[in-house]
Amino acid sequence: MEHVAIDLGGRESYVCVRSSTGEIVGERRVITAALPDFLAGRAASKVVVETCAEAFSVADAALAAGHSVSVVPSILVRALGVGAHGVKTDQRDAQNLSAASVRMNLPSVHIPSAQSRERKSLCGMRDALVASRTQLLNTVSGWLRREARRPRSGKTETFVVRVRAMLGDSIPSFVERQLRTITMLDKEILEADKDLLLIAKNDSDCRRLMTVPGVGPVTAIRFCATVDDAKRFATSAELQSYLGLTPGESSSSSKLRKTGITKAGPTALRATLIQAAWAATHSRSVHPMLEWHREVEKRRGKRTAIVALARKMGAILFAILRDGTFYDAKHKAPRELASR
Repeated sequence: MEHVAIDLGGRESYVCVRSSTGEIVGERRVITAALPDFLAGRAASKVVVETCAEAFSVADAALAAGHSVSVVPSILVRALGVGAHGVKTDQRDAQNLSAASVRMNLPSVHIPSAQSRERKSLCGMRDALVASRTQLLNTVSGWLRREARRPRSGKTETFVVRVRAMLGDSIPSFVERQLRTITMLDKEILEADKDLLLIAKNDSDCRRLMTVPGVGPVTAIRFCATVDDAKRFATSAELQSYLGLTPGESSSSSKLRKTGITKAGPTALRATLIQAAWAATHSRSVHPMLEWHREVEKRRGKRTAIVALARKMGAILFAILRDGTFYDAKHKAPRELASR
């Protein structure tokens, strides 16, 4: 079997092909958009690429053409010789990747499904709209504070209405531009929320996840998209570690030191779970999960308790997704979950 290493680029990519004995049998530049046709015309090979924006679409094309694929983590490629001795070219990178592929079975990151990638993009673009609105809200709020003005309290979606009611016709043009843009973003965010709600309602996994207190369409969709395949995690503890919600450790010799959560893995989902944990604490229902949170809060403080609740919710969501069940407040947690 030949080993096809591809150094991916936005427009052009460099391909290095080695035989099973390690001999280079072909090298060339290929237009990145033409890689699916290039791969489709080859016999079954081992295709190796580095993680980047184009990696998963190329991996899909390679799998569809009957090849085996390794999407190598970026953190590993330097150890394989990519960029060694301060010399980095497309040709050398492809050669080093192909040589490493011949020597060993290179590890691959999880290749998410097309649906997973689409939903991640939908959530990410909604996040961008929300972040833009937040930035504009902060600029207007900062100007109001300098003017010693403060609108009455209310929801974010009513901010423009409240500001206009307070200022009347005396709104400067530079503030008016901000308010018009905020209004436009409010509408776009509402449309994005409608799309997410429709997806969640039509997805059985999301409907089950939303039975957990504090979990809405955004959390459910993002969790399903990130996990993608529950079978790739043997236990909920593995998932919690993947999400970066488990304590770290910095120990040396006889010195033992526990640190805060590792914050490894998908930042967006970790932040979403923490928001869901805050939302769950405002639930008026009685849940053992929330009672446990309140006990932790008494001992460790509010912030630590919220992170602990987010970690527990991640394990609960994983169990529901893995087992195809619904949230049951009266269900006794398995030892693996109850001990954390």
